[in-house]
Amino acid sequence: MDKIRVLVVDDDPPIADLVATVARYEGWEAATANSGREALRLATEFLPDIVVLDLMLPDIDGFGVLDGLRAAGTMVPVVFLTARDTVADRVAGLTRGGDDYLVKPFAVEELMARLRTVLRRSAGPGFERSVLRVADLTMDEDTRQVRRGTASLTLTPTEYEVLRYLMRKSPTVLTKAQILDHVWEYGFGGRSNVVELVVSRLRRKLDATGSPLIHTVRGFGYVVRRAAE
Repeated sequence: MDKIRVLVVDDDPPIADLVATVARYEGWEAATANSGREALRLATEFLPDIVVLDLMLPDIDGFGVLDGLRAAGTMVPVVFLTARDTVADRVAGLTRGGDDYLVKPFAVEELMARLRTVLRRSAGPGFERSVLRVADLTMDEDTRQVRRGTASLTLTPTEYEVLRYLMRKSPTVLTKAQILDHVWEYGFGGRSNVVELVVSRLRRKLDATGSPLIHTVRGFGYVVRRAAE
């Protein structure tokens, strides 16, 4: 399956870059635009599978960009991401051809979940769900359900993000510093003990229903894989 391509359009570069960075962590390709005209140009060059679109742009507003996309014949799904939260704006965004509407401030996890839902809906029943698998451990990134065999596991948000990162990179060994940078991003400095604590909790939950899957590679870090690998 080819990588999903997302175009992020926002006049605030840090927000556009944040969404693009998270999308790339998800394994997608991402491009950013900070104006309506740049967005319309990139739409023809980058050929996105989905567009994240702000309403308040310095030249053409988001509704104008959507109109331009539809006038050009592209039916690419569009998710509005904007600070304008009136009912009139929401109705206009959806009735003019938008597929979803999310108001700032926002959680990137919710945005990514909505993007996956819109993609699955627009692509029809053949769209592949985002499910990670290592041995008998599965993680559905759309529903955030984690299972070991037939047993459902209850994880905290931090446990979920650490496990997801390990599963995404499996069978690569990840250092504590890599896990800190990916999951916490800032504020923990060299406190690698927080990784040890979360991994310890994860092991207790995973090992309760099967053989160990999280392994310590001494001097390097952690890896999720079958014991024999």
